[in-house]
Amino acid sequence: MKINNSFNTPFLVIFSFFLLNSDLSVGQTNSKPLKIGVVGLSHSHVGWILSRPDKGDIKIVGIVEPNKDLAERYSKDFGYSMDIVFATMEDMIKATKPEAVTAFGSIYEHLEVVETCAPLGIHVMVEKPLAVSMEHAKKMEALAKKHNIHLLTNYETTWYATNHKAYEMVDNGDIGNLRKIVVRDGHQGPKEIGINKEFLEWLTDPVLNGGGALVDFGCYGANLITWFTKGKKPEAVFAVTQTIKPEIYPNVDDEATIILQYPKMQGIIQASWNWPMSRKDMEIYGKTGYVYNDNAKTMRYRLNEKEEEQKNVLESRLAPYDDPFSMLEAVVRNKITLPPYDLSSLENNMIVVEILEAAKKSAKTGKKVKLNN
Repeated sequence: MKINNSFNTPFLVIFSFFLLNSDLSVGQTNSKPLKIGVVGLSHSHVGWILSRPDKGDIKIVGIVEPNKDLAERYSKDFGYSMDIVFATMEDMIKATKPEAVTAFGSIYEHLEVVETCAPLGIHVMVEKPLAVSMEHAKKMEALAKKHNIHLLTNYETTWYATNHKAYEMVDNGDIGNLRKIVVRDGHQGPKEIGINKEFLEWLTDPVLNGGGALVDFGCYGANLITWFTKGKKPEAVFAVTQTIKPEIYPNVDDEATIILQYPKMQGIIQASWNWPMSRKDMEIYGKTGYVYNDNAKTMRYRLNEKEEEQKNVLESRLAPYDDPFSMLEAVVRNKITLPPYDLSSLENNMIVVEILEAAKKSAKTGKKVKLNN
């Protein structure tokens, strides 16, 4: 059979050129790291992104830090150039054009970050909690929705393999209907564990942090319990706070217990700057069994009264679910979509702020605070 070269050769050349260039274009788009600006260096968790191994998924293009001494100190510690450090968000954004920013300043400053970035279409990830108050949170939510940006909140416990395994077990009905979740978070105290002075200054400020241990560590339990209940708000919140070490923390609480009342279960959050050691653990009780998450990888469970307690040591979660910045890149690039009331989601963290605000009111008045559902 004879081939008509006058038709096929040009067609094949053009078709091959189209395919080649299409592949190159897609490859270049997918391979470019997400351009990230880091806003603030005072939060010690900033070391998470500054010391992160290069995975090729993100690139820090700019840093905002008006405190030059702090910026230079961290430049020596983490090896970034002072050429990418700017005094204001506006200067950093104009010079580097980030696609997303991560906020590592005070919680009070989260609103300003969103006010600056949202109108420019720049996505935002803040460190927990989302905001110092519902007033701030509602403004942030409105801006995120208006300008169609992702507004995520990062918690260390989001990346714990044990928490996700426990969620799967509860969802599968392995321990029966939920009856009680007890979440314990904290350490010996921020000053006692030696956090940097810039962090300590605002962490112990009732305006800049929104509170003390209640906010700092109470947010973890509120976030996890909201996730386990699939976004259900508690009917009521009752809280007791104390300042056991007023000579160290004269302006904020250092001990908080928060009780969340649901129709058929309770959530108990124990947030403290007085634990004898650092801890982030959880007990989950169902009608027939329980799950204890001791840390990020070790969990124990007993599915019913007849069975013995079992122990599991889990591997780390797979990318992009093992790291906040991998997940941020995947969300922004539409590689993944977060399910409703996900730990990092805006809707979950709006409820977290509402719970914390109710807890502060309850602790002040000594009365149970009802939430509108």
